[in-house]
Amino acid sequence: MQTSRTDFLDRIRVLLTALVILHHTAIMYGADGGWYLRYKADGIASSLLLTLFCSVNQAFFMGMFFLLAGYFSTRSFESKGARQFLTDRLLRLGVPVLVFGFVLGPLTNALAETPAGETVWSFWWHLMSRVDFNIGPLWFAYALLIFSVAYMALRLLLPRLSWNLSPAVLNHAWVVFFLVTWGIAAFALRLWVPTGQERGLLQIGFFASYILLFFFGCAAAQARLLENIDKKLALPWGWISLLTIPSLFAYAILSGALKGVPFHVNGGWTLPAFAYAMWEPFVACGIMLMLLWRFRVSTQPWAFWKKLAPLCYAAFIVHAPVVVGLGVLSQAWKDYSIAMFILVGCASLIMSFGVAALLIQLPGAKKIL
Repeated sequence: MQTSRTDFLDRIRVLLTALVILHHTAIMYGADGGWYLRYKADGIASSLLLTLFCSVNQAFFMGMFFLLAGYFSTRSFESKGARQFLTDRLLRLGVPVLVFGFVLGPLTNALAETPAGETVWSFWWHLMSRVDFNIGPLWFAYALLIFSVAYMALRLLLPRLSWNLSPAVLNHAWVVFFLVTWGIAAFALRLWVPTGQERGLLQIGFFASYILLFFFGCAAAQARLLENIDKKLALPWGWISLLTIPSLFAYAILSGALKGVPFHVNGGWTLPAFAYAMWEPFVACGIMLMLLWRFRVSTQPWAFWKKLAPLCYAAFIVHAPVVVGLGVLSQAWKDYSIAMFILVGCASLIMSFGVAALLIQLPGAKKIL
C-alpha cells in the first residue's frame, strides 16, 4: 500500500478520535469528569479503572490533537496565504461549532434530560427554539479557531519571527526543559482557573499544554520534526510515561484518599495540585513520542486506516448524541459499568464513524469535514 510521508499522522488522528469517543463513554459509566449523561459506577474498582483510563487520556490526547493541528497550520498558511487560511479556518471550524452548538448540542441534552411526559423531539425543539447554545466537545474547534487567528496575527504582525525549530531540539535535555515548562505553566494557570471550571466556554486550566503544543507544532513543521522522531528518543520516554502513570494514584492512596482524606488536584497552592500539573506532561510525552515513532515505522499499516482517516472530524462532531443515545437505550444494564463501557464504547465507535461516512457524502460537506 502506497503511503505519503505524513500518512502515519492521519492514522494517529483516527486513534485519537476513537479515544475521545471512548473517553466520554467511560465518564458516562462512572469515571470522574463532566458529560451529558452520567451513571454511577458499580463499585470502587470500576470507578478507579475508568478514571485511570480517562486521566491518562486527558494527559495527552487533546494536546496531541493541538500538536498535529499546529503542524499542519503552518503548511496551510504558507500555501494558501492569510486570507484563504482564515476563510478556510472559519469554514472548517466555525461552521461545525455553530451547527453543534445550536443543533447537535441541544439534541444531546434532550437525549439525556427530556422530562417525563415529553418526547425527545419536542424537548429538542424547545431547546433549539430558545437558542440554547451548547458547545460540548466542539470546544476543541472553537479553541483551535482562536489559536489559528492568533497564529495568523503573529505571522502578519511579526513577519521576521522565525517559525523554524532546528532538529537539534529532538534531544532529552530539551524534552525535559519543555516538560518542566509545561508543568509549571499548568500549575500557575490553575491558580487562576482550576480544572473543571470554564471561562468563555473553555476549561482554561488545561490550556497550558494546548497552547505550548499547538505553537510547537507550528514551529516544528518546516523541519518536519514530527516525521523524525526515532526509537532512541521515544523509547526511554515511553518507559518514563509507563512508570509515571501509577505515581499520582500511589500518592493519592498514601495520602489517605481511599479513606476520605481530601486530595484536590484541580488547582491551588497544594502539593497534590503541583504533583498533578507535573504528572501530566511526564505521562503525555512518552505516549506522544511512542505514537509518532511507532506509527511512522509501521511497515504494513492496516488498509482500513486509510478509509477511516477522512471520517475523523465528522465522527468527532457527531459522537456526543451517539454516545448519549446509546447510553439511554441501554440504561437497563447501566449497573454493569465495565461491560457497558466496552459494549457501548464499541457501538459508539462504529456508529460515529458510520454516520460520518454518510455525512461526508452530502453536497459541500467535504469542504467543511
